[in-house]
Amino acid sequence: MAQDVFADPQWTYAGQLLLAAFLGGLIGLEREAGRRPAGMRTFMLVTVGSTLFTILSIHAFPTETGVRDSARVAAQIVSGIGFLGVGTIWRSQNAVKGLTTAAGLWVAAAIGMAVGAGYGLLAAATTVLVLIILVVLRRVEKRLPHRNEAAQPKAAAVEPPEEA
Repeated sequence: MAQDVFADPQWTYAGQLLLAAFLGGLIGLEREAGRRPAGMRTFMLVTVGSTLFTILSIHAFPTETGVRDSARVAAQIVSGIGFLGVGTIWRSQNAVKGLTTAAGLWVAAAIGMAVGAGYGLLAAATTVLVLIILVVLRRVEKRLPHRNEAAQPKAAAVEPPEEA
């Protein structure tokens, strides 16, 4: 009898949601450690939400013809996350901040969609790649000369007063 309960595909879907939460949490933890605007909870919510939308688009909406168009839901996830990402971007003085967070949310949604479509290994590999990009390349960027120069405020040129 217990085997019949676990044969229900909803257990697989629940496992996918847990995997998505874990992968999103890993990326969010890195962002949280850097005190970025979107942290662990935000990234977990994005991956779990996109996983659930993907699962539902594939399995939950039968049509009369039997043909499902899950690509429409996928397109809306991408658009919706783009809208959410824009909210994390702001401009201050001569710098634009939040672009990496916005891109991270975008890729977190893609990771969730991969999990929801049954591509957990691809989602895990993408998560590892994202963490390498965020952690390792941050260290590389800090050593580049143009990064150090951009962080230094430039002294304003002082012109001598004109004589009349």
